[in-house]
Amino acid sequence: MGARAGGSRTRRKRSRGVPQEGEELAVSAGNTAVSAVEARLADLGIALPDVVPPVATYVPAVVTGSHVYTSGQLPFIGGKLTASGKVGAADGVDAETAASLAATCAVNALAAIKSQIGDLDRITRIVKVVGFVASDPSFTGQSGVINGASELLGAVLGDAGVHARSAVGVAVLPLDSPVEVEVIAEFV
Repeated sequence: MGARAGGSRTRRKRSRGVPQEGEELAVSAGNTAVSAVEARLADLGIALPDVVPPVATYVPAVVTGSHVYTSGQLPFIGGKLTASGKVGAADGVDAETAASLAATCAVNALAAIKSQIGDLDRITRIVKVVGFVASDPSFTGQSGVINGASELLGAVLGDAGVHARSAVGVAVLPLDSPVEVEVIAEFV
C-alpha cells in the first residue's frame, strides 16, 4: 500500500508490546484466554481484580526497560480498604490478619503489572518486594507480615516469584492502612 496523498505516514515504535506514551495496550475483542499465572490465582480462589485507582497524584505502575515498578499497593478489595490500624496494637490488626492483607496487596500489585504488560505470563522474575507495616512500637514481626505477599507471589509464579525483599515498620500508612506493598517485576 502506498502513502496517503498529501501527508506522510508515521509509525510509533513499540518496545516488547508495551504501550508507549500516548498509546494504550491493544486487547483483541473476545480474547478470553487466561494466563497460567491467573489460573494459579484461580486455583487459590483468587480473581485478579481491576487496578486500584490511585488515591493521590501518581500512577499504579510504570515500565522502564524490561521492568515494571508498582506504586505502593494497599489491601483494597472491591474499592474498599479492608482493614485499618496498627499491627500489634491492642485495638489494631493482628499479625496473621496483616499477613493476609499483605497477600491482598500483592494481588493488587499483579493487577497493576498486568495493566502495563498485558499478560502476567510475561513475568520472568519478581526482582524485589518492599513491604511497609504500620506497627505498634512494640511490634517486631514485620517480616512475618510481609511473608504474606512473598508467599502469594511464590505460589503463583513459582521460582520466578522468589525475590529480594525489605520489610519495614512505620508509624502510619496512607488511609491508616496496616500494610503497603511495592513490587518490581522483570518481564519479556
